[in-house]
Amino acid sequence: MGAGAIGCWIGGRLAADGNDVTLIGRPHVMTELEHGLEVSELGGKSWRSKPTLAIDASAAAGADLVLVTVKSAATAGAGAELAHALRGSAIVASFQNGVRNPEVLRAALPGRSVLAGMVAYNVARVAPAHYHRGTTGELVLEAHDGAKPFVAACRAAGLAIAPRADIVAVQWGKLVMNLNNAINALSARSLFDELSDRDFRRCLAASQREALDVLAQAKLPVARLLALPPRVIVRLLPMPDWAFRLIANRVAGVDPAARSSMADDLAAGRATEVDFLQGEIVALAERSGGRAPINAKLAALVHAAEAGGQRAFTGAELLAALSPLRAPTA
Repeated sequence: MGAGAIGCWIGGRLAADGNDVTLIGRPHVMTELEHGLEVSELGGKSWRSKPTLAIDASAAAGADLVLVTVKSAATAGAGAELAHALRGSAIVASFQNGVRNPEVLRAALPGRSVLAGMVAYNVARVAPAHYHRGTTGELVLEAHDGAKPFVAACRAAGLAIAPRADIVAVQWGKLVMNLNNAINALSARSLFDELSDRDFRRCLAASQREALDVLAQAKLPVARLLALPPRVIVRLLPMPDWAFRLIANRVAGVDPAARSSMADDLAAGRATEVDFLQGEIVALAERSGGRAPINAKLAALVHAAEAGGQRAFTGAELLAALSPLRAPTA
Protein backbone atom coordinates (compact mmCIF):
# COMPACT_ATOMS: atom_id res chain seq x y z
CA MET A 1 0.00 0.00 0.00
CA GLY A 2 1.77 3.13 -1.26
CA ALA A 3 4.06 1.41 -3.74
CA GLY A 4 6.88 3.84 -4.31
CA ALA A 5 10.57 2.97 -4.11
CA ILE A 6 10.45 0.72 -1.03
CA GLY A 7 7.10 -0.89 -1.86
CA CYS A 8 8.05 -1.62 -5.45
CA TRP A 9 11.43 -3.04 -4.47
CA ILE A 10 10.16 -5.41 -1.76
CA GLY A 11 7.10 -6.33 -3.81
CA GLY A 12 9.19 -6.89 -6.91
CA ARG A 13 11.57 -9.22 -5.11
CA LEU A 14 8.72 -11.26 -3.64
CA ALA A 15 6.79 -11.37 -6.93
CA ALA A 16 9.90 -12.53 -8.79
CA ASP A 17 10.02 -15.54 -6.46
CA GLY A 18 6.44 -16.51 -7.32
CA ASN A 19 4.53 -14.88 -4.46
CA ASP A 20 1.09 -13.38 -5.07
CA VAL A 21 1.82 -9.66 -4.79
CA THR A 22 -0.40 -6.66 -5.48
CA LEU A 23 1.11 -3.17 -5.65
CA ILE A 24 -1.27 -0.34 -4.74
CA GLY A 25 0.05 3.05 -5.73
CA ARG A 26 -0.44 6.33 -7.55
CA PRO A 27 -1.87 6.04 -11.07
CA HIS A 28 1.23 7.37 -12.84
CA VAL A 29 3.47 4.86 -11.03
CA MET A 30 1.17 1.94 -11.80
CA THR A 31 0.94 3.00 -15.47
CA GLU A 32 4.73 2.95 -15.64
CA LEU A 33 4.74 -0.65 -14.35
CA GLU A 34 2.18 -2.04 -16.82
CA HIS A 35 4.83 -3.85 -18.84
CA GLY A 36 6.72 -5.19 -15.82
CA LEU A 37 8.92 -4.19 -12.93
CA GLU A 38 12.71 -4.50 -12.61
CA VAL A 39 14.47 -4.45 -9.24
CA SER A 40 18.21 -4.61 -8.69
CA GLU A 41 20.67 -4.38 -5.85
CA LEU A 42 24.18 -3.52 -4.82
CA GLY A 43 26.49 -6.01 -6.52
CA GLY A 44 24.66 -6.15 -9.85
CA LYS A 45 21.87 -8.72 -9.34
CA SER A 46 18.47 -7.92 -10.85
CA TRP A 47 15.01 -9.48 -11.07
CA ARG A 48 11.98 -8.90 -13.29
CA SER A 49 8.33 -9.54 -12.40
CA LYS A 50 4.75 -8.55 -13.27
CA PRO A 51 2.87 -8.12 -9.98
CA THR A 52 -0.82 -7.23 -9.94
CA LEU A 53 -1.31 -3.45 -10.08
CA ALA A 54 -4.02 -1.35 -8.41
CA ILE A 55 -4.71 2.26 -7.47
CA ASP A 56 -7.31 1.70 -4.75
CA ALA A 57 -7.18 0.11 -1.29
CA SER A 58 -10.08 -2.16 -2.22
CA ALA A 59 -7.48 -4.33 -3.99
CA ALA A 60 -6.28 -5.38 -0.52
CA ALA A 61 -9.61 -7.01 0.34
CA GLY A 62 -8.26 -10.55 0.06
CA ALA A 63 -4.79 -9.88 1.44
CA ASP A 64 -3.21 -11.97 4.18
CA LEU A 65 -0.63 -9.26 4.82
CA VAL A 66 -0.46 -5.59 3.85
CA LEU A 67 2.86 -3.75 3.88
CA VAL A 68 2.24 -0.03 4.31
CA THR A 69 4.97 2.01 2.60
CA VAL A 70 3.29 5.40 2.15
CA LYS A 71 5.05 8.58 3.27
CA SER A 72 4.50 9.29 6.96
CA ALA A 73 2.15 12.21 6.37
CA ALA A 74 -0.18 9.89 4.42
CA THR A 75 -0.37 7.14 7.07
CA ALA A 76 -3.68 8.15 8.63
CA GLY A 77 -5.33 8.34 5.22
CA ALA A 78 -3.96 4.94 4.21
CA GLY A 79 -5.21 3.44 7.46
CA ALA A 80 -8.69 4.86 6.91
CA GLU A 81 -8.82 3.42 3.38
CA LEU A 82 -7.62 0.01 4.56
CA ALA A 83 -10.18 -0.05 7.38
CA HIS A 84 -12.94 -0.33 4.78
CA ALA A 85 -11.14 -2.96 2.71
CA LEU A 86 -9.34 -5.47 4.90
CA ARG A 87 -10.72 -8.68 6.32
CA GLY A 88 -10.36 -9.05 10.06
CA SER A 89 -7.56 -11.62 9.95
CA ALA A 90 -5.23 -9.54 7.76
CA ILE A 91 -1.95 -8.41 9.31
CA VAL A 92 -0.66 -4.91 8.60
CA ALA A 93 3.04 -4.06 8.76
CA SER A 94 4.46 -0.53 8.63
CA PHE A 95 7.70 -0.32 6.65
CA GLN A 96 8.04 3.46 6.91
CA ASN A 97 10.41 6.11 8.19
CA GLY A 98 9.87 7.55 11.65
CA VAL A 99 8.52 6.02 14.85
CA ARG A 100 4.86 7.07 14.99
CA ASN A 101 3.35 5.27 12.00
CA PRO A 102 2.44 1.94 13.66
CA GLU A 103 0.43 3.77 16.33
CA VAL A 104 -1.33 5.86 13.70
CA LEU A 105 -2.29 2.68 11.85
CA ARG A 106 -3.47 1.00 15.06
CA ALA A 107 -5.76 3.95 15.74
CA ALA A 108 -7.23 3.65 12.24
CA LEU A 109 -7.46 -0.17 12.39
CA PRO A 110 -8.70 -1.05 15.90
CA GLY A 111 -8.62 -4.71 16.81
CA ARG A 112 -6.27 -5.66 13.99
CA SER A 113 -2.67 -6.85 14.22
CA VAL A 114 -0.45 -3.91 13.21
CA LEU A 115 3.29 -4.56 13.33
CA ALA A 116 6.21 -2.15 13.23
CA GLY A 117 8.84 -2.78 10.59
CA MET A 118 12.02 -1.20 9.34
CA VAL A 119 13.95 -1.13 6.06
CA ALA A 120 17.64 -0.67 6.79
CA TYR A 121 18.67 0.22 3.25
CA ASN A 122 18.19 2.82 0.57
CA VAL A 123 16.10 2.26 -2.57
CA ALA A 124 15.82 4.70 -5.47
CA ARG A 125 14.05 4.78 -8.83
CA VAL A 126 16.92 4.74 -11.32
CA ALA A 127 14.88 4.45 -14.53
CA PRO A 128 11.22 4.02 -15.49
CA ALA A 129 9.90 0.84 -13.81
CA HIS A 130 13.36 0.12 -12.34
CA TYR A 131 14.13 0.37 -8.60
CA HIS A 132 17.62 -0.18 -7.19
CA ARG A 133 18.79 -0.97 -3.66
CA GLY A 134 21.94 1.08 -3.25
CA THR A 135 23.10 0.25 0.28
CA THR A 136 23.54 -2.84 2.43
CA GLY A 137 21.09 -3.81 5.17
CA GLU A 138 18.07 -5.96 5.96
CA LEU A 139 14.37 -5.84 6.74
CA VAL A 140 13.39 -5.92 10.40
CA LEU A 141 9.86 -6.80 11.54
CA GLU A 142 8.23 -6.90 14.95
CA ALA A 143 8.17 -10.54 16.06
CA HIS A 144 4.64 -12.00 15.73
CA ASP A 145 3.40 -15.55 15.04
CA GLY A 146 1.10 -14.30 12.30
CA ALA A 147 4.03 -12.84 10.37
CA LYS A 148 5.93 -16.13 10.15
CA PRO A 149 4.66 -16.96 6.60
CA PHE A 150 5.87 -13.56 5.39
CA VAL A 151 9.26 -14.03 7.03
CA ALA A 152 9.51 -17.45 5.37
CA ALA A 153 8.58 -15.99 1.97
CA CYS A 154 11.24 -13.28 2.32
CA ARG A 155 13.93 -15.78 3.21
CA ALA A 156 12.91 -18.09 0.34
CA ALA A 157 13.30 -15.12 -2.02
CA GLY A 158 16.74 -14.29 -0.62
CA LEU A 159 15.49 -11.20 1.20
CA ALA A 160 17.32 -10.82 4.51
CA ILE A 161 14.79 -10.26 7.30
CA ALA A 162 15.06 -10.36 11.08
CA PRO A 163 12.05 -10.66 13.43
CA ARG A 164 12.86 -8.60 16.54
CA ALA A 165 11.23 -8.26 19.94
CA ASP A 166 13.03 -4.94 20.57
CA ILE A 167 11.29 -3.15 17.71
CA VAL A 168 11.03 0.21 19.54
CA ALA A 169 14.82 0.32 19.89
CA VAL A 170 15.11 -0.67 16.21
CA GLN A 171 12.80 2.18 15.18
CA TRP A 172 14.85 4.74 17.08
CA GLY A 173 18.08 3.27 15.72
CA LYS A 174 16.76 3.65 12.17
CA LEU A 175 15.59 7.20 12.85
CA VAL A 176 19.09 8.14 14.02
CA MET A 177 20.50 6.66 10.79
CA ASN A 178 17.89 8.52 8.74
CA LEU A 179 18.96 11.89 10.11
CA ASN A 180 21.39 11.80 7.19
CA ASN A 181 18.45 12.09 4.77
CA ALA A 182 18.19 15.82 5.39
CA ILE A 183 21.93 16.35 5.00
CA ASN A 184 21.98 14.32 1.79
CA ALA A 185 19.00 16.27 0.42
CA LEU A 186 20.65 19.61 1.20
CA SER A 187 23.92 18.47 -0.39
CA ALA A 188 22.23 17.69 -3.77
CA ARG A 189 24.80 14.88 -4.12
CA SER A 190 24.70 11.11 -4.14
CA LEU A 191 25.06 9.43 -0.75
CA PHE A 192 28.52 8.23 -1.72
CA ASP A 193 29.71 11.73 -2.66
CA GLU A 194 28.12 13.32 0.38
CA LEU A 195 29.63 10.80 2.81
CA SER A 196 33.01 11.21 1.09
CA ASP A 197 33.08 14.87 2.21
CA ARG A 198 34.38 15.38 5.74
CA ASP A 199 32.37 18.55 6.33
CA PHE A 200 29.08 16.79 5.52
CA ARG A 201 30.12 13.95 7.85
CA ARG A 202 30.78 16.49 10.60
CA CYS A 203 27.24 17.77 10.09
CA LEU A 204 25.88 14.23 10.34
CA ALA A 205 27.94 13.51 13.45
CA ALA A 206 26.57 16.65 15.13
CA SER A 207 22.97 15.74 14.23
CA GLN A 208 23.29 12.15 15.39
CA ARG A 209 25.20 13.00 18.58
CA GLU A 210 22.51 15.47 19.57
CA ALA A 211 19.80 12.90 18.83
CA LEU A 212 21.53 10.20 20.87
CA ASP A 213 21.88 12.61 23.79
CA VAL A 214 18.17 13.51 23.59
CA LEU A 215 17.21 9.83 23.45
CA ALA A 216 19.46 9.03 26.41
CA GLN A 217 17.85 11.82 28.43
CA ALA A 218 14.41 10.41 27.58
CA LYS A 219 15.65 6.91 28.53
CA LEU A 220 14.67 5.53 25.12
CA PRO A 221 16.58 2.52 23.74
CA VAL A 222 18.54 2.71 20.46
CA ALA A 223 19.36 -0.53 18.65
CA ARG A 224 22.62 -1.18 16.86
CA LEU A 225 21.76 -1.68 13.16
CA LEU A 226 25.18 -1.41 11.51
CA ALA A 227 28.48 -3.15 12.13
CA LEU A 228 29.36 -0.65 14.86
CA PRO A 229 27.28 0.93 17.67
CA PRO A 230 25.76 4.37 16.96
CA ARG A 231 28.02 6.20 19.45
CA VAL A 232 31.13 4.70 17.82
CA ILE A 233 29.95 5.69 14.35
CA VAL A 234 29.41 9.28 15.56
CA ARG A 235 33.03 9.37 16.75
CA LEU A 236 34.31 7.97 13.43
CA LEU A 237 32.38 10.25 11.07
CA PRO A 238 34.59 13.36 11.55
CA MET A 239 37.80 11.42 10.75
CA PRO A 240 39.92 12.70 7.84
CA ASP A 241 38.72 11.43 4.47
CA TRP A 242 41.63 9.02 3.96
CA ALA A 243 41.06 7.39 7.36
CA PHE A 244 37.27 7.25 6.98
CA ARG A 245 37.58 5.50 3.63
CA LEU A 246 39.53 2.69 5.30
CA ILE A 247 36.63 1.77 7.59
CA ALA A 248 33.54 2.99 5.70
CA ASN A 249 32.82 -0.18 3.70
CA ARG A 250 33.15 -2.28 6.86
CA VAL A 251 30.29 -0.28 8.38
CA ALA A 252 27.92 -0.17 5.37
CA GLY A 253 28.24 -0.58 1.60
CA VAL A 254 26.98 2.31 -0.54
CA ASP A 255 26.39 2.26 -4.29
CA PRO A 256 27.88 5.33 -6.05
CA ALA A 257 24.43 6.25 -7.45
CA ALA A 258 22.41 5.87 -4.22
CA ARG A 259 20.58 8.88 -2.83
CA SER A 260 18.13 9.47 0.00
CA SER A 261 14.35 9.49 -0.45
CA MET A 262 14.34 13.04 0.94
CA ALA A 263 16.67 14.13 -1.84
CA ASP A 264 14.24 12.65 -4.37
CA ASP A 265 11.30 14.42 -2.69
CA LEU A 266 13.08 17.76 -2.67
CA ALA A 267 14.12 17.42 -6.33
CA ALA A 268 10.54 16.53 -7.31
CA GLY A 269 8.98 19.41 -5.37
CA ARG A 270 7.22 17.07 -2.92
CA ALA A 271 6.85 17.62 0.82
CA THR A 272 9.63 15.82 2.71
CA GLU A 273 9.50 13.68 5.86
CA VAL A 274 11.88 15.93 7.79
CA ASP A 275 9.25 16.57 10.50
CA PHE A 276 9.12 12.80 11.15
CA LEU A 277 12.93 12.59 11.44
CA GLN A 278 14.72 15.74 12.67
CA GLY A 279 11.33 17.02 13.86
CA GLU A 280 10.84 13.95 16.05
CA ILE A 281 14.12 14.64 17.87
CA VAL A 282 13.21 18.31 18.34
CA ALA A 283 9.78 17.40 19.74
CA LEU A 284 11.24 14.77 22.07
CA ALA A 285 13.80 17.25 23.41
CA GLU A 286 11.06 19.82 24.04
CA ARG A 287 8.92 17.27 25.90
CA SER A 288 11.87 16.72 28.21
CA GLY A 289 12.30 20.45 28.76
CA GLY A 290 15.35 20.70 26.53
CA ARG A 291 16.32 21.74 23.01
CA ALA A 292 17.80 20.13 19.91
CA PRO A 293 19.11 23.17 18.01
CA ILE A 294 21.16 21.29 15.40
CA ASN A 295 18.27 19.13 14.27
CA ALA A 296 15.91 22.11 14.47
CA LYS A 297 18.22 24.04 12.13
CA LEU A 298 18.42 21.16 9.66
CA ALA A 299 14.62 20.88 9.64
CA ALA A 300 14.34 24.63 9.03
CA LEU A 301 16.81 24.48 6.14
CA VAL A 302 14.88 21.63 4.52
CA HIS A 303 11.60 23.51 4.89
CA ALA A 304 13.24 26.58 3.38
CA ALA A 305 14.43 24.45 0.45
CA GLU A 306 10.88 23.10 0.02
CA ALA A 307 9.72 26.70 -0.27
CA GLY A 308 12.27 27.52 -2.98
CA GLY A 309 15.30 28.41 -0.86
CA GLN A 310 18.83 27.08 -1.15
CA ARG A 311 18.88 23.39 -2.13
CA ALA A 312 22.55 22.70 -2.87
CA PHE A 313 24.89 23.45 0.04
CA THR A 314 28.58 22.70 0.05
CA GLY A 315 29.81 20.80 3.07
CA ALA A 316 31.54 23.94 4.33
CA GLU A 317 28.35 26.02 3.97
CA LEU A 318 26.19 23.53 5.84
CA LEU A 319 28.79 23.07 8.58
CA ALA A 320 29.00 26.86 9.00
CA ALA A 321 25.21 27.00 9.45
CA LEU A 322 25.37 24.37 12.20
CA SER A 323 28.65 25.25 13.94
CA PRO A 324 27.29 28.07 16.14
CA LEU A 325 24.83 25.60 17.66
CA ARG A 326 25.63 23.26 20.51
CA ALA A 327 24.13 19.84 21.11
CA PRO A 328 22.72 19.33 24.63
CA THR A 329 24.49 16.85 26.86
CA ALA A 330 22.72 13.85 28.39
